[in-house]
Amino acid sequence: MSRFAVITALLALHAGLVGCTTSPPPAPEVPPDYFAMQLPGLVTGQMSPVENPLADHQGLRPPSREVIREVLLAEHERWLGTPYRLGGESRRGIDCSALIQSIFRDRFDTELPRTTSQQVHEGRRVERGALKPGDLVFFRPPGTYRHAGIYVGDGFFLHASSSQGVSLSRLDNSYWRRYYWQARRPLAPTQLAQRALLASSG
Repeated sequence: MSRFAVITALLALHAGLVGCTTSPPPAPEVPPDYFAMQLPGLVTGQMSPVENPLADHQGLRPPSREVIREVLLAEHERWLGTPYRLGGESRRGIDCSALIQSIFRDRFDTELPRTTSQQVHEGRRVERGALKPGDLVFFRPPGTYRHAGIYVGDGFFLHASSSQGVSLSRLDNSYWRRYYWQARRPLAPTQLAQRALLASSG
């Protein structure tokens, strides 16, 4: 086998183990006022660093599932502008499974595996029509790669796209609808919301 063939095979194997590379056609999928509609304290689509969208929920028992959506939208704002990089785990570049792992670790105090192939076995499977904020959504485009994101609600999911970087996309977009695979619920929404509140207060 030639050296080029060996290198090509190793790169393909690494990509399959690490996570995902997909290149859906770019499209304006998020309404301009989506963030202003969903998150308090936003001015021209940006969140003030001193404002905490979870503050109003601290006294709720059990906490509202809206907490999860607010956390995810805040994470979108935090990661916005980060490019996609296979194997990346920082603001310089990140892939889909690393983004999921980072958000669940930092904002929900929950450890998830690093790769998409491992994450797809977490929790329990849920039907597409029963999706709730915090569920993981998985896609199976042509080829060996898999892609994953976190469902935010209202038909949107948060992910690291190879063409657009960290972004929100619609599940009913023709590309994502065509290659939708399955969804998993790592934790019940009430548990996830409680962990979000604890993480924010700690």
